Amino acid sequence: MTTVSDLTTHTGYWMRMVSNAVSQEFARKVAGEGVTVAEWAFMRALYDQDDMAPSALAEKMGMTKGAISKLADRLTEKRLVGRAENERDGRAHRLFLTEDGRAKVPVLAALADATDADYFGVLTPEEHTALSQTLRALAERRGIRTIPVD
Repeated sequence: MTTVSDLTTHTGYWMRMVSNAVSQEFARKVAGEGVTVAEWAFMRALYDQDDMAPSALAEKMGMTKGAISKLADRLTEKRLVGRAENERDGRAHRLFLTEDGRAKVPVLAALADATDADYFGVLTPEEHTALSQTLRALAERRGIRTIPVD
């Protein structure tokens, strides 16, 4: 008879369990602010810029231009992101946070910080540091650069 490993023997199982719990809680919190996690990540990526070309934002976030376009459309409808013509190329445009969008980013960041503190605050500072370092090392060594948005 073949031995079949139990789900709980896999590190990925535990990572997914915790990731799902944290992600779902954060998604509920940002939904209360009228945005999705993907929209929050998009807005945060723009926050440190005056404006950005959609192609540069797609590269920064590890997403397709089509996905960026859809997010930009949704955020434009919500009046959190605006579009401006590219002065050098009339066919292109640049994306920027509106005044409302710029004001919302710190609110959403505080929700992210609170969620992080809530879930990982049960660890000792040393455990939290070790976990963060291990996850970063895995992402770097595996070449994972796509910003998680779902």
